[in-house]
Amino acid sequence: MNNKYLLGLDVGSSSVKASLVNVETGAIAATAFYPGHEAPIMAKKAGWAEQDPEMWWTNAKLSLKDCMNQTGAKGEDIIAIGISYQMHGLVCVDKNQNVLRPSIIWCDSRAVPYGDKAFKEIGNQVCLEHLLNSPSNFTASKLAWVKENEPDLFDKIDKIMLPGDYIAMKLSGEVKTTISGLSEGMMWDFKEKKPAKFLLDYFGFNEDILADIVPTFAIQGQVTSKAAEETGLKEGTPISYRAGDQPNNAVSLNVFNPGEIASTAGTSGVVYGVLGDVNYDSKSRVNTFAHANYTEDLNRLGVLLCINGTGILNAWIHRNVAPDLSYAAMNDVASEAPIGSDGVKIIPFGNGAERVLENKNVGCSIRGINFNKHNRSHIIRAAQEGIVFSFCYGIEVMEKMGMDIHKIHAGKANMFLSPLFRNTLASVSGATINLYETDGSVGAAKGAGMGAGIYKDHDEAFSSLKKLAVIEPDESNRDAYLNAYAEWKEELNKVITK
Repeated sequence: MNNKYLLGLDVGSSSVKASLVNVETGAIAATAFYPGHEAPIMAKKAGWAEQDPEMWWTNAKLSLKDCMNQTGAKGEDIIAIGISYQMHGLVCVDKNQNVLRPSIIWCDSRAVPYGDKAFKEIGNQVCLEHLLNSPSNFTASKLAWVKENEPDLFDKIDKIMLPGDYIAMKLSGEVKTTISGLSEGMMWDFKEKKPAKFLLDYFGFNEDILADIVPTFAIQGQVTSKAAEETGLKEGTPISYRAGDQPNNAVSLNVFNPGEIASTAGTSGVVYGVLGDVNYDSKSRVNTFAHANYTEDLNRLGVLLCINGTGILNAWIHRNVAPDLSYAAMNDVASEAPIGSDGVKIIPFGNGAERVLENKNVGCSIRGINFNKHNRSHIIRAAQEGIVFSFCYGIEVMEKMGMDIHKIHAGKANMFLSPLFRNTLASVSGATINLYETDGSVGAAKGAGMGAGIYKDHDEAFSSLKKLAVIEPDESNRDAYLNAYAEWKEELNKVITK
């Protein structure tokens, strides 16, 4: 299998990234992304966000071509394809697979009233028991907006799909989706273990509008002669994996089992944990979807916590408090302050309403500063601690749902580059943090290897996953960390109950 590759495509709203992974060694042979700048998002009205699906396809082809040029790989050298994609988008095609309108993507908020109305009229308990979430602003609600506001266009729709399904369609000529994909659009009934007919009926959708379901890890289609001509791939190459970006990030970090967590901490922060039993948060503070390895016979759910104000807070501190320091130097300065920042506390929710706070917009506040004893080291540390504490606040919601959290997997990037951040998170949560070298496109490539039967299981697929560091809870200082977290929660409660 030497010089044979797995292709992973990661379809984001900023760019499309491609990676070629060597089948035999598991090493990353090439990576490329297009465009080289932030991809455009169309916003005709406030709160809208749309992209042209053809742009994703163009950028996928450019990224693949770049990777093939880097390696000298030919079409026959690529033996399976996996796809990761931005979640919750809506793509509508007619019976000839022509796109009928730009995709309404994940960050478009126009459908919120439709989801909220459905939640109320169908009944909160019914939705939570069957969908595990409110219909909210997910794909089904976006389609409801199209039905009401663009009825002539709606009548032409043959199939709806997610962004990754669209790329798979361009490669294979077939419109398919997965249970995990249906669940992220609020169209999978976890109680009945079939498409959520009660929600489709409520919105007035015929079930025929849904794509056919295929397993996440399986031969889902094959590259057509037309796609082969456009991409340089070999006709007949299997598409053997697809998943939304957050389930796929977990896959990339070899997170498949209950109690394991995948986390990212970029501009916003995500904690994505695997749950072994069907459950939901009664206040809908976290979202629950079918994980990549969910089947009708195996309950594997991905519980998703999103914190808006993580890396963006650290960047704000850098610009406004420590513009003379690098991020690495900021970490050093922060470590000069003691655990708990000597009483300084930062409530980090300054990037909009937070679902974990039941959609309250409490803003960001710096509390407890004493002008006679505090300096910027306390502020920088308090910012990082505030971000960690917001993660742990959400993790408590997950634990109340029955999740036993003992291990956190993350890429060594963004906030996870900070030893202070990592040590605080491990010590407050009590979980061991494993840091790896990976990304979404690489995870999609290895997922393709699993789906094509090249790897017997996820342990074999990710045996080459490079572990960069292990951070254990600091037991000698854990009481100090927990006390600081408890005091921070007291301040948060004051803000929430104002």
